[in-house]
Amino acid sequence: MKRFICTILLMSLMLSLFGCQSDKPSPDDKEAKKASFEIAEEFMSKIVPEDFCPEEYMGRKPDVTYGKMEKARYYSNTCGRERNVNVVLPDGYSEDKEYPVLYVLHGAFGNEDSMANMDYNSKNVSTQIIIGNMIADGTAKDMIIVFPYIFASKEKEAYTDNTIEEVKGYDNFVNDLVKDLMPFIEDNYSIAKGKDNTAVFGFSMGGREALAIGLAHPDKFGYIGGACPAPGLIPGKDWLFDHPGQYTEDELVFEEEAPYLIMIASGGSDGMSGEFPEKYHKLFDEHGVSNVWYTVPNSGHGEPAISSLTYNFAKNLFKAK
Repeated sequence: MKRFICTILLMSLMLSLFGCQSDKPSPDDKEAKKASFEIAEEFMSKIVPEDFCPEEYMGRKPDVTYGKMEKARYYSNTCGRERNVNVVLPDGYSEDKEYPVLYVLHGAFGNEDSMANMDYNSKNVSTQIIIGNMIADGTAKDMIIVFPYIFASKEKEAYTDNTIEEVKGYDNFVNDLVKDLMPFIEDNYSIAKGKDNTAVFGFSMGGREALAIGLAHPDKFGYIGGACPAPGLIPGKDWLFDHPGQYTEDELVFEEEAPYLIMIASGGSDGMSGEFPEKYHKLFDEHGVSNVWYTVPNSGHGEPAISSLTYNFAKNLFKAK
């Protein structure tokens, strides 16, 4: 009996040691993380964003077959309930091919339909229409576009009031995305995994959360974008809140690895986000973090900054390596 117990203990110890060793990053992993900074710097140095999305992409075309959008439901352990998500599959979607994924995040008081069906200047142009036109002429790569609902509170199903406490539901989306939604997408659609094939961008509150998600998970998201990102990523006061900040100013930096693309666009007359988008850019610069920053002339908090970022971001997706 003693010999049996000793054998079991020895086997457990060996398995434990083996498991610990397998969790250690390999030399190749370390080199890949280190190389990500050089790849990012070189890639972003070549990007010259255009002020506006070209008119040719700003509307439905009779000769373009757009991707199919389906509304799905997934269970969120983060929120403790099922949640809606819109998934756009590219034209000709096939289970025999793996596709990169773009997550598109809406602004405050929005939902999973907001960015998918947004009407820009009565032209029926949503994010998926712009990207669909770009895919059709080869300007953008084939991709799956995911439009989630980003208010991820366990206590409330919807954002109903501008309070610091309720904003925490948006900040909590990072957990819902990584722990619940991404596994659902991986299990139900034919996707190419890894940071090389995963992007996130958003508008306003969605832009702020996209930047926060990129900072938290540079190992999972290679492409990060924000159109008019909202205040609150760092501490600061705006017209509404004295924001505690999701990160300190010193934390807007990447230590071990970096995303290949960080792109921030702001309206030239954005009174809602104010100086915060430019401040994010400047802090990245101060910390040696490569990023692409530009302002969109004659744009407030919304259009044409959203379509501009959509175009410039999508044009450069999944092309760094």
